[in-house]
Amino acid sequence: MTTCVFVQIRCKPGTTYKVAEDIALREIHSELYSTSGNYDLLMKLYVPPNEDIGKYINDHLLTIEDIERTVTTITFNAF
Repeated sequence: MTTCVFVQIRCKPGTTYKVAEDIALREIHSELYSTSGNYDLLMKLYVPPNEDIGKYINDHLLTIEDIERTVTTITFNAF
């Protein structure tokens, strides 16, 4: 069973559109939004079964240049 994860992404100033494009090209996300506040992007993704969530995010997302910081929220149940 896949795990639904939300990742808030803070980009270096002026790079949000570039980071969003790099994420889109990797096709790892389910949904990707531009947001206001402390973070620039909100990404929803499903981590494949038997994958370590932290390693998956490190290997598939955090290799993108211009990402300064992320916050990851792991979900449990949908209501």
